[in-house]
Amino acid sequence: MKERLPDLRADQEKRLLLQSIIDSLSDAVSVVDEKGIGIMINRAYTKITGLSEEDVINKPATVDIAEGESVHLRVLQTGRPIRGVRMKVGPFRREVIVNCDPLIIDGKIKGSVGIIHDISELRKVMEELERTRHLVRRLESRYTFEDIIGNDKHLQEVIERGRQAAVTPACVLLRGECGTGKELFAHAIHHASDRSTGPFIRVNCASLTDTLLESELFGYADGAFTGARKGGRKGYFEEAEGGTLFLDEIGAMGKEAQARLLRAIQEGEIIRVGESRSRRIDVRIIAATNADLEIMVEENRFRKDLYYRLNVFPVEMPPLREIKSDIPLLVKHFLARYAQEYGRTGIDVSPAVFRRLKAYDWPGNMRELQNVISRALINLGREEKLIEEKHLMISIAEKTAKDCSPGAPLQGTLNELHLSWEKEIVLQALEQAGGNKAETARILDISIRNLYNKLNRHKIT
Repeated sequence: MKERLPDLRADQEKRLLLQSIIDSLSDAVSVVDEKGIGIMINRAYTKITGLSEEDVINKPATVDIAEGESVHLRVLQTGRPIRGVRMKVGPFRREVIVNCDPLIIDGKIKGSVGIIHDISELRKVMEELERTRHLVRRLESRYTFEDIIGNDKHLQEVIERGRQAAVTPACVLLRGECGTGKELFAHAIHHASDRSTGPFIRVNCASLTDTLLESELFGYADGAFTGARKGGRKGYFEEAEGGTLFLDEIGAMGKEAQARLLRAIQEGEIIRVGESRSRRIDVRIIAATNADLEIMVEENRFRKDLYYRLNVFPVEMPPLREIKSDIPLLVKHFLARYAQEYGRTGIDVSPAVFRRLKAYDWPGNMRELQNVISRALINLGREEKLIEEKHLMISIAEKTAKDCSPGAPLQGTLNELHLSWEKEIVLQALEQAGGNKAETARILDISIRNLYNKLNRHKIT
């Protein structure tokens, strides 16, 4: 019987179709095989790098790199996607950002696909973000008291106190451990107030240096400092006019910024950096902290007069260990959210998981519970539909609980134990994000600046 020859014409047509598809993309595309040899690029790639097909096809993945390491080779080695790598490519050393994913066929890595973005385009995006900065911050206020999950009596009492705070013009101080939902309550208080139609501006005081915080809060005049925008700029106080200014992590604010904040609250006016004239403001302050402000006042690290101005209407957020009866509700809520995000349906939780979650004290509170549920879904096999104890990743948490259990000798001070726990959680999130800092910050629900502060604090590279 005559052997059937492959339809070479059909294969060629398929390749031409695939080439036409990637040529139609505005993003630059580079594809290598499992050995790191270039097999396909598109027109956008040639435009950005200045390299032709002859320069790249059948050549090693490193041929286009002017500065940096090959992302293709890293993906082929690890089998994991990599995001946001900066490098310079081509003879003109064009500065770019590269995202790269493994090309998997029948469960095996057959190559790598890279998407290359010109930094100059990103700069345009950043300028557009700066122009819409005011609008974006207004859109951040999106939660109400109805969005708070839980039926525990203690939590309901706190919600009622939050509703009482909403109808007063007084400063509100939200206090509680990290991850207890202070920002969620700030949104809800704003929505329930008579300022709900006004802006809601959030500022993380820990993410900015003292000098930068002052210029961001109060604005600056034309030529106030090197790099200042021509014509000056409004600060967050002016942006929040008629609405609410939420000062998160207020305990991290330096003494000079504290003094200016006190004046703004007492006098109802601010002075831009580099100006002498004052400007009237109408802003409601909600502050939040996990720090012990009373001790900070005693140690002269926080102004006593500012403390009294902020602590007019304190609201104490309960830690998760005090409202454990709500854990089943919270688990179902987070499970529904992440199941949709990860494209999983019909997922359930075994009774043993609920018992184990209720037996744990949750030093990371809601944020830690979210992380545990998210990782359990990731650990769940594609054919599995039931989350069991084996899918939970709380070994570090359990070690902390064991170290802090009654009768066990403490392995350090409260602050040392908290820092140790925080470092392990950050390392877990980094591993889950494949080393990508932006994704790590998203998983932990913190700003990228706050993440870098934690990385520096724990000397994580």
